[in-house]
Amino acid sequence: MEVKDTYVVTILLDVNNDQDVDDRAESRSYIVADRNSGQAIIIDTVIENVDRDLRITKELGLTLLFAVETHIHADHITGASLIQERTGAQIVYGGGAKGTVTGADQFLFEDEALRFGHTVLTALATPGHTDGCTSYMLPGAVFTGDALFIRSNGRTDLQGGSAEKLFDSVRKKLFALPDDTVVYPGHDYQGRVSSTIREEKQFNERLNLSISKDTFVGVMNQRKTPRPAKMDIAIPANMRAGKIGP
Repeated sequence: MEVKDTYVVTILLDVNNDQDVDDRAESRSYIVADRNSGQAIIIDTVIENVDRDLRITKELGLTLLFAVETHIHADHITGASLIQERTGAQIVYGGGAKGTVTGADQFLFEDEALRFGHTVLTALATPGHTDGCTSYMLPGAVFTGDALFIRSNGRTDLQGGSAEKLFDSVRKKLFALPDDTVVYPGHDYQGRVSSTIREEKQFNERLNLSISKDTFVGVMNQRKTPRPAKMDIAIPANMRAGKIGP
């Protein structure tokens, strides 16, 4: 749990760790709550975890206002629509998903913000993993989805992904944030929960400041990564904000 002057971040790890069955394993979801009002958002919820996530918000006495998505996930179905059904929370995607996603209440473009209590969450367009990826900033923290991982980064071969765009998103936008900014990624496969911009500039295996754009693009374009197991189900569902069925 990370505590700032106006907000608290609760880190939620995916409850399924069997990657042989379901490659959503190691997904990260985040509850961000305004300390004074108790108003809150959830970022990148997973449909199988909605009961747990809502139980936690109830235990903490929070009012969930928004379910926020960093991108159209290929490895799991978002719980955003189910959370909306149960709580009335509005569904928010980044502006890059507008025209592709139906069922969202808001699309946040670069520098646009959500306000809950005294806390402000600001959108930062970071395409590359997919063409519509968006990161979200708080004072002192950034939620990077699948753009920037701890010591790594997301794949660039699906949904309009681009190694060139991802390199620019990380180097020109995320690495332009203050060095002590806490990085909260969309996944981690080694049990880690956060990093900092300073650490990633120094130690990220593919994107640290000693690596050139040409080198990064070459590495990413040569990678052979299996298709996500649930891709054919997850992408259509997430284009409807996680709504399943007719």
